[in-house]
Amino acid sequence: MTPTTTADRTGPLTPTVASPTELRRFLRGLPPVDQVGCEARAATLASRSIKTASKAWALDLAVSMVDLTTLEGQDTVGKVTAMCAKARRPDPADPSCPPVAAVCIYPDLVPTARDAVAGSGVRVASVATAFPSGRSSLKVKLQDTRDAVAAGADEVDMVIDRGAFLSGDYSLVFDEVVAVKEACGDAHLKVILETGELATYDNVRRASWLAMMAGADFIKTSTGKVSPAATLPVTLVMVEAVRDFADATGLRVGVKAAGGISNAKDAIRYLVMVNETAGDPWLDPALFRFGASRLLNDLLLQRTRLATGRYFGPDYFTLD
Repeated sequence: MTPTTTADRTGPLTPTVASPTELRRFLRGLPPVDQVGCEARAATLASRSIKTASKAWALDLAVSMVDLTTLEGQDTVGKVTAMCAKARRPDPADPSCPPVAAVCIYPDLVPTARDAVAGSGVRVASVATAFPSGRSSLKVKLQDTRDAVAAGADEVDMVIDRGAFLSGDYSLVFDEVVAVKEACGDAHLKVILETGELATYDNVRRASWLAMMAGADFIKTSTGKVSPAATLPVTLVMVEAVRDFADATGLRVGVKAAGGISNAKDAIRYLVMVNETAGDPWLDPALFRFGASRLLNDLLLQRTRLATGRYFGPDYFTLD
């Protein structure tokens, strides 16, 4: 079977899951993660080096995978408008530089972003569901989602209820993801696991499968508000999960590594890991993203160094 994206399915995937007990049994029955093996594998992949031509290609690919993000209480219309201009044309001096994948902002700034990126192909992503804590009623979470979509969001980033997940109430988390997915309509849903609070790789694997079964188009590591955020071993567990999910169901789900990835060297390490774990289909902004505010500048600096042989200072490009 040729895998498709989750956008092609009409509802949650519930293989052999018809009750909270069966959902728990399914998730608890997933193979455990070998912590030592996972971290050793991630370290091995991080040690790989790539040649100059491949590096240039990888830098452009990484730029095209960035969700350029601002999620601060002090965000303004002016700040978001400027960020969107950079998203459309990351390097004003080099028209060959690709635009980023998306801009990610709070729901009230979605109309500003929508107008600023119109016609560019850059998508508008909005956090929702009481980001970053997820501590609100389902009614509030659904309205938050509907408001973001009505304002023009192409993608919605929701957070799971980590308290419910860690206490073993998997069905509550599952049902919330299903409901938010329905509220998204045609917008894609990214489900944030907040892996820094999940404590174990086994929990990361279970949360990944739960989110995918409930209808996630992407699974995302972090809000960026909790430390640790994205790490290579955690993202490896998630990439293995989407690979295995595609093998089992024929559906491809994306992964977004968010928080703590700030330089080009690390971004390329993630691309190597994705390629060697899930394969070429995931080397695409439709299936892999970086959630970042600082990463883009270093990617641009490295592109310029490769093209000119000179390394410019960190303030050569606009600071985000």
